[in-house]
Amino acid sequence: MKEFHLLLFHGNSILPESILILGLFLLLIIDFIYNKKEKAWFYFISLTSLVLSITVLFFRWGEGPMISFLGNFQTNNFNEIFRFLILLCTILCIPLSVEYIHCTKMAITEFLLFILIAALGGMFLCGANDLVTIFVALECLSLCSYLLSGYSKRDVRSNEATMKYLLMGGASSSILVYGFSWIYGLSGGEIELQEIYNGLINTQMYNSPGIWIPLLSITVGIGFKLSLVPFHQWTPDVYEGSPTPVVAFLSVTSKVAALALATRIFNIVFYFSETEWHLILEILAILSMVLGNLIAVTQTSMKRMLAYSSIGQIGYILIGIIDGNSNNGYASMIIYMLFYIFMNLGTFACIVLFGLRTGTDNIRDYSGLYTKDPFLALSLALCLLSLGGVPPLTGFFGKLYLFWCGWQAGFYLLVSIGLFMSVISIYYYLKIVKLLMFERNKEITPHVQNYRLSSSISKNFLEWSMIVCVIASAILGIVMNPIVTIAQVAFF
Repeated sequence: MKEFHLLLFHGNSILPESILILGLFLLLIIDFIYNKKEKAWFYFISLTSLVLSITVLFFRWGEGPMISFLGNFQTNNFNEIFRFLILLCTILCIPLSVEYIHCTKMAITEFLLFILIAALGGMFLCGANDLVTIFVALECLSLCSYLLSGYSKRDVRSNEATMKYLLMGGASSSILVYGFSWIYGLSGGEIELQEIYNGLINTQMYNSPGIWIPLLSITVGIGFKLSLVPFHQWTPDVYEGSPTPVVAFLSVTSKVAALALATRIFNIVFYFSETEWHLILEILAILSMVLGNLIAVTQTSMKRMLAYSSIGQIGYILIGIIDGNSNNGYASMIIYMLFYIFMNLGTFACIVLFGLRTGTDNIRDYSGLYTKDPFLALSLALCLLSLGGVPPLTGFFGKLYLFWCGWQAGFYLLVSIGLFMSVISIYYYLKIVKLLMFERNKEITPHVQNYRLSSSISKNFLEWSMIVCVIASAILGIVMNPIVTIAQVAFF
């Protein structure tokens, strides 16, 4: 009886992940039973398992913290919010991929398996409570990311992107594990996060010079996942070479998981060296905001521009982690990350649709799109302006709250640079909007002249995902107060 109760106790803590695992098994079974032309089954099973998982998280909201699996996994309001964000990203990305898979004739089952396993790894990473579980979950997410980035096997750019991603990802994982080994040794052989903190206190190693080695190593490993400067070199090549739905998925999922990991490690393991890691993250945030936005101005490829834009965006989000001493700091990070998911995925949905109809992602080729497809042009313009923080769109409210919390905490230089770089970002977003809307009386590119609207069930999936993201990018900011309240409750 005792073992049965323990099984229920442990199973309840990972019930959302267990539902995803069941969905993975069902996908494999359906793949054996049905012809692969029966695509609806694959999408239905994937989306159903994700919706059920997110429903379970909703019903469990507000429950007390729970540590299970002998201390390896922890559930509380904070990591449940991040698990919810990962599930939300995946739910939005699968419909976004339907038309792309149909047109490129890629294997469906394997693609969905990799997507779900990556989401599973990200969810386990959010709740991982010891170094071994953290590394295994991180590699589960990373390996699927490498495979997805090279899913277009016949595309030379995709192969090149995968090789760069794999080599640099392997190097960053090695540095991260090296930092873990130092923490393990300095704490007297502890692997659980809270026990590592206690061990460092007991061994008096928390103020030794040796603590800088694991601090820097772990920062490098996490910085790679977040695409922070100077660990961002893989980002533009992977964004440009990978299939566009894969880029959309990786651009948000890996950042959500890495933010959850960074917040917990820095605030638990390195709590005693708060000044040091604050300084490191401030430098990385400034570098990311400045270089990301300045280099984005010069880009000619839409996906490379979004790559550098995402580097600048993660610089803004770091302000929330640095300002983590108050509920407002973490709340601002969570809220902006939620808004960023909709803004970014909405932009990528528009890019997927345009790319499938024209075969290009060059920014100049969008010139005059409003004359052929006003709905797509307006949707892309709204998402881009929201990313730039133009009022009264959602991105404006997210940045306003993020910068206000940082200013209240006394990070005046960081917030000032963030505000200035936001103005720079508005310039290159407006440049694209100008091409979409106001170049119709001038020379229109052949890609837009030959633009043809198509009608198919799979395209409707993509458009519905795009509509949801566009609406959220435009009006979600008006319900800031309840979202802020929920986010503040998540502070641990």
